[in-house]
Amino acid sequence: MIILVINCGSSSIKYQLLDMKNDDVYSLLAKGIVEKIGLECGRLQHTPAGKEKVVKDLPVPDHTVGMQIVLDALIDKDRGVLKSFDDIEAVGHRIVQGADFFSGSAIVDEDVIKKIDFCCDFAPLHNPAHLLGIRACQEVLPSVPQVVTFDTAFHQTMPPYAYMYGLPYEYYDKYHIRRYGAHGTSHQFVAKKGAEMVGLDLNNSRIITCHIGNGSSITAIVNGKSIDTSMGLTPLEGLVMGTRCGDVDANAVLYMMKKENLTPDQMYDIVNKKSGFLGVSQKTSDARELDELANNGHRQAKLVLKMLTFQMIKYIGAYTAEMNGVDAIFFTGGIGEHNSRLRRRVCENFTYLGLAFDYEANTAWGVDTVISLPDSKVKVALVTTDEELVIARDTMHLVQSMDE
Repeated sequence: MIILVINCGSSSIKYQLLDMKNDDVYSLLAKGIVEKIGLECGRLQHTPAGKEKVVKDLPVPDHTVGMQIVLDALIDKDRGVLKSFDDIEAVGHRIVQGADFFSGSAIVDEDVIKKIDFCCDFAPLHNPAHLLGIRACQEVLPSVPQVVTFDTAFHQTMPPYAYMYGLPYEYYDKYHIRRYGAHGTSHQFVAKKGAEMVGLDLNNSRIITCHIGNGSSITAIVNGKSIDTSMGLTPLEGLVMGTRCGDVDANAVLYMMKKENLTPDQMYDIVNKKSGFLGVSQKTSDARELDELANNGHRQAKLVLKMLTFQMIKYIGAYTAEMNGVDAIFFTGGIGEHNSRLRRRVCENFTYLGLAFDYEANTAWGVDTVISLPDSKVKVALVTTDEELVIARDTMHLVQSMDE
């Protein structure tokens, strides 16, 4: 089954085209991104399998035009990989926020769209863009079934005592305010793949997955099910991130608003877009640039990197206690897969659990690698994530079930 996987941002469309034979036999036909949608000049970057990358600057006024550009690239006579649009059998979309409406992927219909729309308040930077992508595909590929996969779905197995906040219960009843988490597609994939790498039975295991990137979250997983996660109602809660503050006393926010005479929207921008690595360092949100600054003695760059390390240690320690132990810790995401120093500093704090760290293996960069020694009581691995593959698999299964 040929499946187009779409990840829509507010001004971009990332895509992959996969030929899925089954869960384990598949091939990537093409991937790319349409960016700068709505600006004066947009850009297409298209990489077909076995062919050179194509980069084009062209007008992209909206997401419908962007989707048409994606499809045109896929059937281009020189750089395309399909004979016609009819070759596309299904479309799968990544959706950041599905609240407690969805515990798994779903076939797109108007009811599903209404629920995604309801969740826009919980993910105002993401869900509106996802809806634009769905509508654009409906216009350009009207007869092709669409599936949505939710970042929040994997965390629907959390018990109420883990997902509820200590706020008046009426706000949960009225507004669905609770912890939902994020990166669930990645945490689920990495837990399963990592367990296979280190020889664990996923259904009899205690695993902590660390998805560390510009956005970061950590999840406690027992027997393949999420029982707790660091992100909350929105992707703001938890670890310090690229531009997000992470955990903060709510009264600190109120105090700042009073002192600076800030509106809720202005405060939203501060905690979501001007905090984290960027806010503390006052230089950059990019972890690679922070490393360089820290190596050159920049005090605030050193500080925020130590904050991230400390917070990761704290969450891993807490989740180990929650699960009454831990069998494996897995690192993934842009930083998790590529920052050996961070992995080392985190793992060196868990020798008391019998974690024996493999310093030589830890030099790996972006490749699946076990980074604990054979006699380690806690297995540790760098595990590359593949959220698009999860979306493609779910899409294939749901579309096949429509025909049964």
